[in-house]
Amino acid sequence: LWGPTNAAPIINAVVGVAEAEHNRIVSQKLPCTSYQILLLLTDGILTDMEQTKQAIIRGSYLPMSVIIVGVGNADFKDMEALDADDGLLMSQGRKAMRDIVQFVPFSQYARSPPEHLAKDVLAEVPTQLVQYMRHYKLPVNTKT
Repeated sequence: LWGPTNAAPIINAVVGVAEAEHNRIVSQKLPCTSYQILLLLTDGILTDMEQTKQAIIRGSYLPMSVIIVGVGNADFKDMEALDADDGLLMSQGRKAMRDIVQFVPFSQYARSPPEHLAKDVLAEVPTQLVQYMRHYKLPVNTKT
């Protein structure tokens, strides 16, 4: 496969779903019963990096996380920047509320048991969910 790799359109689609849920729960101070997790698999460098940053920053205020798995031997330095482990993502003067991206290069797990990849791919999601709920002071629904 070849051609442009654009992540912003799919992230923005998930942002739309998360925004509807966010508006519903925040306006009524309801428990968060829906949290979107987008899994992106990519074999190359994003050609819409600035739009992707803006979409992620928008999503950082919403009930969502983005997991990016890099497959192949491409230079994934930009993906690591989206992960924002060293500081919150910024674009055009706007700063993310929280880090919602987890980037994992698949090549580091090619010879590992699958559960190692699963553990690292999902490692940040619980913290991201809790950060979202605490920021908006949302109640936790403990009923199952």
